[in-house]
Amino acid sequence: MLWVKAFHIISLVCWFAGIFYLPRLFVYHAACEDEPGRERFKIMERKLYRGITTPSMIATVIFGVWLLSYNLSGYFSQGWLHAKLLLVAALIAYHFYCGHLVKVFRDDLNTRSHVFYRWFNELPVFILLAVVILAVVKPF
Repeated sequence: MLWVKAFHIISLVCWFAGIFYLPRLFVYHAACEDEPGRERFKIMERKLYRGITTPSMIATVIFGVWLLSYNLSGYFSQGWLHAKLLLVAALIAYHFYCGHLVKVFRDDLNTRSHVFYRWFNELPVFILLAVVILAVVKPF
């Protein structure tokens, strides 16, 4: 179980690295005014989303389900896990919305300013804080 937990945490760290950096790329992409720069951001966003962030999300979910399988009924009797899984579902939705935004930028259809993406970039920070507190402190 400890190996599975270690790989769950490793994949979570990699997923959050992508989740934190991808919207930051959106900030810079939205502010970019030259064509070569925009093309460079498109490549970086695509590679980060497909090559790192999505595989890390999949690994995180697989290892998380594997951890749950060790004591499914025990874990699901604890309220903190329900809250954590709800936040994980929100993060997965955020992840896929980022994938949508990668396509929006790829097709040159972005209409939002870099300021929007600066705020958008902050959302996963709050989810991470709550998930870590729920998993470690188990407040309910």
